[in-house]
Amino acid sequence: MRSTFEEQLNNLHLRFSEMGMMASEAIMKSVKAYVNHDKALAREVIENDRFINKREVDLEKKSFEMIALQQPVTSDLRMVVTFLKASSDLERMGDHAVSIAQETIRVKGKTRIPEIEKDIADMGDLSTSIVEDSLEAYLKEDGEMAKRVAAQDGDIHREGKQINDASIRAMQKSVDNVLSGSSYMLVESYLERVSDYATNICEWVVYLNTGHVVELSQKHVVDNDDE
Repeated sequence: MRSTFEEQLNNLHLRFSEMGMMASEAIMKSVKAYVNHDKALAREVIENDRFINKREVDLEKKSFEMIALQQPVTSDLRMVVTFLKASSDLERMGDHAVSIAQETIRVKGKTRIPEIEKDIADMGDLSTSIVEDSLEAYLKEDGEMAKRVAAQDGDIHREGKQINDASIRAMQKSVDNVLSGSSYMLVESYLERVSDYATNICEWVVYLNTGHVVELSQKHVVDNDDE
């Protein structure tokens, strides 16, 4: 029974890792499509989201089967619960990648502001890096690494604020910038949410190690800096 459980657990690890790579790739491609005004790539991101959604359903089904049939306890149960929670976070990341791709299609041909789009590209790179590092911490079950990765969430929120401020200034300067500026603010918010979900995964890593749910988000730190 134990060898069967461990085999199933290893399979979940593998499938979760694959889902993580799918979500990370979706985020990277969606930002690339947005800043390059690439409608074809944006449609690819939207189309491929179904694979991320299907993977979450599969992981959820397998996790519930393991709980029902194997009745794991303590650390084993925490592992399965973490799969359930973290796969849900990855699915939501994929949804935000789709939202960015949809913005690519919606604003194509409108007035664009290159300097803000460069900031969005930089923010996208940082978001993707945080997602990949959170997954590495998860697969290594490294609580200390998870805390270090989550600390970068504050950098994302600071970059987001800079993009928001620049977008508002651009819209105030010219009415022609209103559509683009509002789009930049939307994309920035989607990338912030991606980082938040990566932070959630880091929190699940700590839970896996300790059995305690902790708050690792740095958003409140950034908010306090603004006061």
